[in-house]
Amino acid sequence: MDTRDVAVFLGLDVGKGEHHATGLTLDGKNVVDKPLPNSEPKMRAMLDKLTAKYGKVLVVVDQPASIGALPLAVARDAGCEVAYLPGLTMRRIADLYPGEGKTDARDAAIIADAARTMPHTLRSIELDDETIAELHMIVGFDDDLAGEVTRVANRLRGLLTQIHPHLERVLGPRIQHPAVLTLLERLGSPKAIRKAGRRRLVTLLRPKAPRMAERLVEDIFTALDEQTVI
Repeated sequence: MDTRDVAVFLGLDVGKGEHHATGLTLDGKNVVDKPLPNSEPKMRAMLDKLTAKYGKVLVVVDQPASIGALPLAVARDAGCEVAYLPGLTMRRIADLYPGEGKTDARDAAIIADAARTMPHTLRSIELDDETIAELHMIVGFDDDLAGEVTRVANRLRGLLTQIHPHLERVLGPRIQHPAVLTLLERLGSPKAIRKAGRRRLVTLLRPKAPRMAERLVEDIFTALDEQTVI
């Protein structure tokens, strides 16, 4: 990141209800070092004051999602630059600083100083075209998997309907349940299921469906008794 025109490097160690803010000028002068409530008015007031007094502010966080989302949104809206210092990078940099105790103030100071002295360690939080393309690919892969699961489930239900419609009415709606898949994998046919008997089926299904095993077995045998031909 190009930080040559940044006047204040504001490091935020983000927290659920409160952050700690440390601000350093380009020459290392500490201009902010205090807790900051996770509140838009409080954060906006600090950023506006720093911008008015010093100029461009760069807000750097150690996690950009979840609890770090509001500070970044407020910073962007206030006209500040934003960046992210990856956690692993921060931990390695922290080893170079004196003291071993982990405190919010120490972490915020490390984030601010790393941004000031090692801008190459920072990561942009803006989504570029490449990132969006990667997300599309991941989502597409997810869609493919979901489509394949649906296809296999429908194929299994079709086979059950062809062989034993009564059994399909019991197992079909639960076809993706681990207990039903275990049953079909281990036994595989109405004849084998009936031969196994109630007790063995309950033992087989209980680890996958503790509360449903006995009821499911009774429903299965009721269905098997309703159809005498295969």
